[in-house]
Amino acid sequence: MSTGATSLASPSTLVSLLWPSRDDARFAALRALVLMVVGTALLTLSAKVQVPLPYVPMTLQTMVVLLIGASYGWRLGGATVALYLAEGAMGMPVFANTPPMPAGLGYFLSPTGGFLFGFLAAALVMGAMAERGWDRSLARVLVMMTIGHAVIFAVGLGWLSAIMPFAKAWTVGAAPFVAATVVKTLLAAALMQAAWTVTRRG
Repeated sequence: MSTGATSLASPSTLVSLLWPSRDDARFAALRALVLMVVGTALLTLSAKVQVPLPYVPMTLQTMVVLLIGASYGWRLGGATVALYLAEGAMGMPVFANTPPMPAGLGYFLSPTGGFLFGFLAAALVMGAMAERGWDRSLARVLVMMTIGHAVIFAVGLGWLSAIMPFAKAWTVGAAPFVAATVVKTLLAAALMQAAWTVTRRG
């Protein structure tokens, strides 16, 4: 019997096909919690795989953020990234430079802070596009992942530009990451295509 529960994930997303929800409030809540915990764990791990740079470290986080948004949908993907940011705000060492840099609300005021908020914006955009079928073909998913990275850079550079001249913000917050971003965009698109191919065959 229906309980009136509403799933956080759209039935059109990859995760909802791999692990379908039910019209049961307790199951939907448990499923969402498990997926959010898994997502935040992946974000934490991806933050620690990095190339240290003076202002903004190079990590795998942007790719993982885009994949979470695209796989989970905008509601669950956004909630997962929001939980990750909340963990960092509460002092958990989930961000790229923690330790040695202390976690907590102060971290959001660092040069990296804008990129963290960019993660949330990108997850929402990726989820919304995925629910409209942008993740199903290689050409469209490449466009989708490019847009996602552009959103992260736009928010991150906007924040950096508020604390330093734009030319310097571009030099330290964008220029060193162009080549890696292209690679991560291609890899994210390939992973989404592979996941959908396996799912359809199953």
